[in-house]
Amino acid sequence: MNKKILVINGPNLNIINRKGYGKLDLARIESTLQGEALKHGFEITSFQSNSEGKLIDFIQQSIEMEAAGIIINSGALTHYSYAIRDAIDSAGVPTVEVHITNIYNRDEFRHKSVIAPVCVGQVCGFEENSYLLGLLGLIKYLSTLEK
Repeated sequence: MNKKILVINGPNLNIINRKGYGKLDLARIESTLQGEALKHGFEITSFQSNSEGKLIDFIQQSIEMEAAGIIINSGALTHYSYAIRDAIDSAGVPTVEVHITNIYNRDEFRHKSVIAPVCVGQVCGFEENSYLLGLLGLIKYLSTLEK
């Protein structure tokens, strides 16, 4: 099995430290994930875009890259992007959806994820630790596929 995990971040996550989330920083989150992934023999490749099309292109590239898994925070696209959902579903790469905030504790339109049904799991509400919990869950899931 390829040991590459893709971490994909959608709109506005590049400016997360300006969006009222305190001292959160995407580069620091990605660095933490890289360190934790290495402990388990995995490598992280990170990607961020504010463009839905570029996110879809990167998800599709996961097939060519033979990625073992994907961690995705698609931001607001989570709630309405059937195109991202279809890309995840078509890629067939085990995917975990993560969110910094608890999406069920926010505006009502954020309570529905169209992406979750094609993911192996979802983690939300634990700030930057949502990514770490998602990574650990994905690694555990992938280990069950090797048996």
